[in-house]
Amino acid sequence: MALRISPLSFPSQKCVCAPPASSVARSHRGIFMASTLHTSAKTENTGKPFSPPREVHVQVTHSMPPQKIEIFKSLEGWAENNILTLLKPVEKNWQPQDFLPDPSSEGFQEEVKELRERAKEIPDDYFVCLVGDMVTEEALPTYQTMLNTLDGVRDETGASLTSWAIWTRAWTAEENRHGDLLNKYLYLSGRVDMRQIEKTIQYLIGSGMDPRTENSPYLGFIYTSFQERATFISHGNTARQAKEHGDLKLAQICGTIAADEKRHETAYTKIAEKLFEIDPDGTVLAFADMMRKKISMPAHLMYDGRDDNLFEHFSAVAQRLGVYTARDYADILEFLVGRWNVESITGLSGEGKKAQDFVCTLAPRIRRLEERAQARAKQGPAIPFSWIYDRKVQL
Repeated sequence: MALRISPLSFPSQKCVCAPPASSVARSHRGIFMASTLHTSAKTENTGKPFSPPREVHVQVTHSMPPQKIEIFKSLEGWAENNILTLLKPVEKNWQPQDFLPDPSSEGFQEEVKELRERAKEIPDDYFVCLVGDMVTEEALPTYQTMLNTLDGVRDETGASLTSWAIWTRAWTAEENRHGDLLNKYLYLSGRVDMRQIEKTIQYLIGSGMDPRTENSPYLGFIYTSFQERATFISHGNTARQAKEHGDLKLAQICGTIAADEKRHETAYTKIAEKLFEIDPDGTVLAFADMMRKKISMPAHLMYDGRDDNLFEHFSAVAQRLGVYTARDYADILEFLVGRWNVESITGLSGEGKKAQDFVCTLAPRIRRLEERAQARAKQGPAIPFSWIYDRKVQL
């Protein structure tokens, strides 16, 4: 699960602890970024073993009415027949080792040498994007935790046999391979500072995430539908660019991960589609709520111990390279509106109709804002990234 850029230029609900305009980070490509508050003190000076380097929104919790929980209990059988079937048996699934040099082989060192030779031809800015994707995937414990905050679908025991709990654990198990594979590839490539990357992962998992889903599976499954499609697009683009740089094995790695993300997108969009069928008014209100808040990024609290704006800088490189852009954000929104036939929903309440109009007209507005921002954008500076031994990359 990986996503980066979120426009901040259209009307949105105010947060209790929304930062002043001067504290909102903006990429050098002219696209506003999802932001959090910066703390003035460094982690090392707090006197605590760990203190998150960012503050987050004051959270609204358990906003879903209790009667809505019954909807998800009633969908247990449906989820078993329609969602669990999208999982793949472990014995038939790919594993990271399928794409990496075999350490038990006599030709292991030669295979590693070949991998490193291919990696030499790939530019630093691509590696910044690949590391950012890997770090995001490695924060998987946070994403399972987030899913287990959702009322009515959480794993209540850690080994619950409800369909929702089985899905969450099995989805996590499938996603776990993504970070493992990218991590090992990057380690073997010799192109990156693994210790700095490992610190970034530890900071990110320790900081958590701030999706503002309010323990509501309505909000949660809309969020994951968006995120999984974004990850599919992002990994697909890193696959394409790896091929352009001549590393067909890396292209295969990224493409295989993208295919996983596409299958997971199918699962989450099917859940939301079912909610639109059962409760169109409540679901369209949740859809609009998430889009007004903006889809916060799983890795938006990213930090390496040095760069307070690491996430924004990483996002700016991804935007410039076309790995994931503000236009992709608009395209995903438009795709989901079409996938769920939101424009054709009838019988909505007054508030539901307003929400319907908001989400159905938002994508073109985002595109117009993005085009204006691009027209005004100036070339960003080159800054050092600790992930690649402080070599500088253009934003």
